[in-house]
Amino acid sequence: MKKQVFKFLAKVNKLILPSYSKKQLDLAKATKLQMAIIGWRWFVTKNALD
Repeated sequence: MKKQVFKFLAKVNKLILPSYSKKQLDLAKATKLQMAIIGWRWFVTKNALD
């Protein structure tokens, strides 16, 4: 059940949130909001794959 929720969240993230890797964002220059989005996407992806 938990894995299904995270897989759904991963699909929503892909549709709604920006992809900073495609934009080649420098992490040293990222704002706090951008870092929070990166962290959220990482958290959801990690749990969807576990």
